[in-house]
Amino acid sequence: MNVENYKSIDGLQMHRLFDEDTVRAVSSYRPRQDDVFIATFPKCGTTWTQYLILSILTRGNPPKTLADFLLASPYLELMGVEAAEKMPRPGLLKTHLPAHKAPYSDDAKYIYVARNPYDVCVSFYYHLKGFTPKRIKDVSFATFHERFIAGKLSYGDYFDHLLSWYAYHDRPNVLFFTYEEMKKDPGSWALKIAEFLGKDYSSELRRDPALFGRVLDATSFQSMKGLFFSDIKNALIPELLSLPPEKALKSVEVHRGWWFDREEMHECESFVRKGTVGDWRAHFTPEMIRKTKEWIERKTEGSDVMQLWSDIELP
Repeated sequence: MNVENYKSIDGLQMHRLFDEDTVRAVSSYRPRQDDVFIATFPKCGTTWTQYLILSILTRGNPPKTLADFLLASPYLELMGVEAAEKMPRPGLLKTHLPAHKAPYSDDAKYIYVARNPYDVCVSFYYHLKGFTPKRIKDVSFATFHERFIAGKLSYGDYFDHLLSWYAYHDRPNVLFFTYEEMKKDPGSWALKIAEFLGKDYSSELRRDPALFGRVLDATSFQSMKGLFFSDIKNALIPELLSLPPEKALKSVEVHRGWWFDREEMHECESFVRKGTVGDWRAHFTPEMIRKTKEWIERKTEGSDVMQLWSDIELP
């Protein structure tokens, strides 16, 4: 949450744990024809959607360990292009980069998940609090909210990111939807995602109710809380650095010194926290709502992007 936690990589604000060369290499990656990307702004239901997609691709047998999950759906900015090249296929590549910095090809497939800015702000707050040194005393939501609407956090401004991908939303190789839509009807969206991935996947789900049930059960909140436990932020880098030789990634070695020499951080909640819609109501004051509405109006002038949430109650 503090300014010194961040750095600019070619104009994009990033947390200091990210390696500049790794991030630049991701932007230069040339997608394969069989690549499937999940692209989101942080805390927009990324992990839930990843696990749903992997459950579909593996016919109801998604990864059971954190290491296997990371290898099956590598976070490119953290793990590097090498992880994409070694990924078991079919797999899923994760990026939080805005569209103009993400590796793009008309031949690859892209799944973009958007989430309303109020709930993103709350979820991002609890996430980044766990990456803030304890010597930083002010970790209030009020302070975080100011930085969020100023775009002074990892991956920059929320709307710059959303609008960059919204420009692609009607392309045939892009499936664009909201977290709120999927939360409301996960079964229907599982079928839509499967159809987008390939007709064989959707046909299997339709003719095999047991398989469809396994896919949905695997992505239930309780199931995922078991895999994505509360201390994942302290396990993620060590997990990657301790992979067996045949799976090891040279690209993650850059994190070894920083991670193990880092300062003690504030406590954070579970990586998969609540998964609810509307948690912002418990956090936003009237003044925060006023400032957020002004920010939204300014950033979305001339765009209909906020119509994505016309069916839910936002200020």
